[in-house]
Amino acid sequence: MILEVKVTPQSSKNELLRWEENRLVVKIQGAPEKGKVNENLIDFLAKILGIAKSRIEIFSGKTSRFKKLNIQGMSLEEVKEILSK
Repeated sequence: MILEVKVTPQSSKNELLRWEENRLVVKIQGAPEKGKVNENLIDFLAKILGIAKSRIEIFSGKTSRFKKLNIQGMSLEEVKEILSK
């Protein structure tokens, strides 16, 4: 399943903000250097979704605010339901 995410880095805390159509908007702690925000994003989403970090891969947008993630073993509907709680 492909999840599009818009990330705002250097937040004081990790936070789910809203859905914009089929794109998740989040704030993530950490400076956007050396992949720290990407690591924090994967950790944050894996914890919320209750899955292993290894099931989430950023395959597009590693240096951009707009990222595409591959989440293995879940549908978009499942992800939206969990993240909308």
